[in-house]
Amino acid sequence: SSMPGIGVAFKERLRAPGEWWMTLQAYGEFLPRPENRAVLDSVVKDAWGIPALRIRVTRGPNELAMRRDMAQTAAEMLEAAGALDVETFDNPGIPPGTANHEMGTARMGRDPGTSVLNGHNQCHDVPNLFVTDGSCMASAACQNPSLTYLALTARACAYAVDQVRRGAL
Repeated sequence: SSMPGIGVAFKERLRAPGEWWMTLQAYGEFLPRPENRAVLDSVVKDAWGIPALRIRVTRGPNELAMRRDMAQTAAEMLEAAGALDVETFDNPGIPPGTANHEMGTARMGRDPGTSVLNGHNQCHDVPNLFVTDGSCMASAACQNPSLTYLALTARACAYAVDQVRRGAL
């Protein structure tokens, strides 16, 4: 249930037994796996005739083990803090992408045969296209990646401006 409030009065109400609860969530890395990929649908197309994008992703053994470990560790932390009636919960039916920062559909790399972008987030095949979101990363840790996106964008912009000034773009 939910208990509205803020400040000292709210904290005092939380000290009394009641019908309240809390959750502790954990986030972890989704390792890159060849089976996980973005593909174009061979049948479904959008209003302009462009094939729909399908994301095919499943959790591997590492992600499943990590989920079990995170649940156990969360319970241990709550119990050490004095929480009572601690229950762990893991819903394996929750699809990937609902809580973590999964990324990686336009991998960055030196080889155009195995990557979409170069080290400046510039598309190997389309030189005036720069992709500066999380799709350039093969994987991410559990923290929010927004500052990394900002840094990638700043670097890509500086590179693009330099390339335009040199007449290379």
